[in-house]
Amino acid sequence: MNTLLYFFLMGPAQEGQNPLMSFLPLILVFVVFYFFMIRPQVKKQKELSTYRSALGKGDKVITTGGVYGKVVEVKDNVVVIDVGGDVKLKVDKSAILKDSSGLEQK
Repeated sequence: MNTLLYFFLMGPAQEGQNPLMSFLPLILVFVVFYFFMIRPQVKKQKELSTYRSALGKGDKVITTGGVYGKVVEVKDNVVVIDVGGDVKLKVDKSAILKDSSGLEQK
């Protein structure tokens, strides 16, 4: 099956052709995937990780469930958020998505 796929994608190797040239399209696909898909995702995960580690009391956040709240207490892997009234939720740090200070409704 792999050789059949190879012949469809690359065509049969001709005499005197450089073997690197036959793998060049495959290498190009991997480079494009890296720069357009893998690298931005790793960068986004790194930014989210630094944001979560820098959480502090009084920060406004959004959880993965869509709950808006204000950070009351930060422990090792747990964040206590005030969601209004007398309701406080204890959530894992990995459930915090982003800062909601710019998303407040009027």
